[in-house]
Amino acid sequence: MSLPLCTSRSRVARGRGQCLPPHSNLSNSERSPSPRELGAAPFQKRPPPQPPRGHDPAAVAPSTPQPPQGLSRRRTAAANHQPSPPGAATASLAAALARERIRRRGEADAGPGEREALPFWQRTWFLALLLAMAAASFALALLLYLGLDLHEAAPAQSYAADPDTVVEITYGSVIKLMHERTKFRLHSHDVPYGSGSGQQSVTSFPNVDDANSYWIVRPQPDSSAKQGDPIAHGTIIRLQHMRTRKWLHSHLHASPITGNLEVSCFGGENESDTGDYWRLEIEGSGKTWRQDQRIRLRHVDTGGYLHSHDRKYTRIAGGQQEVCGVGDKRPDNLWLAAEGVYHPVMPHK
Repeated sequence: MSLPLCTSRSRVARGRGQCLPPHSNLSNSERSPSPRELGAAPFQKRPPPQPPRGHDPAAVAPSTPQPPQGLSRRRTAAANHQPSPPGAATASLAAALARERIRRRGEADAGPGEREALPFWQRTWFLALLLAMAAASFALALLLYLGLDLHEAAPAQSYAADPDTVVEITYGSVIKLMHERTKFRLHSHDVPYGSGSGQQSVTSFPNVDDANSYWIVRPQPDSSAKQGDPIAHGTIIRLQHMRTRKWLHSHLHASPITGNLEVSCFGGENESDTGDYWRLEIEGSGKTWRQDQRIRLRHVDTGGYLHSHDRKYTRIAGGQQEVCGVGDKRPDNLWLAAEGVYHPVMPHK
């Protein structure tokens, strides 16, 4: 049965299907008893439930209230933006602090082996880098060692002349000529000049132990001189570069730095000409060439003196001084026999 339409100020009698006026009174049997009449205690606000001891408030997250179905978007958004109760922010902060204390307590209690370890490559990359650098240095040293001509460098160290003994320079001796003023050694290497004749270059070199600074003292091709014979003042000699077997040579080409007479290395064992001839001039009263005597070497064809100075090359032969020929006697023309292998004077029969 349908209920009759009642106004807002009317009430529907309980158990009846009729509207009553708003001020109409029901009988005691028709109305519901009140709580006071039933003897119930007046309504009191129930306190919120307390969590049990040892319970982490953050362990159980409160369920997210679901918006009621059928509401409009405007009402749903209003419901989502309702202000949180005053104690919610405090509870959230307390939960975060509790989690942080638990994490720190766990890290403190964990042993060294239980802590999070770095990856292997992060712990060992520096050691691997050191090992790689050591291996590269060893390989470079081995390569340089194997590249040296030890059979040519060893005699200079084993049979060098005794500085306390006066030694004669004889044919066949292997010597280094030291420029008296700069202390550089007469030097050559298999590098041609970039100008002039284009022949093998000759320089003076500062390193005492370089094997490219050895020269063999030879006589003229048609001479009767033999190995071990002393060399007198005014004798024409030749100097053969021990490493390349070419002869100390000069001609009228201009030297690269100063434009004086070019000095080069030219020829070979069976190839020599007058451009390889140098006249020995002993400074002082000596009659034969000795290690303690200063000498000059004058080129026979051009008349130039073997000369050097402190002007240096900057490119291919960087740090090495120019060697050239000049037409007059100068202090830069003087040379001394330094390191080498000296043949003793052979007695004549």
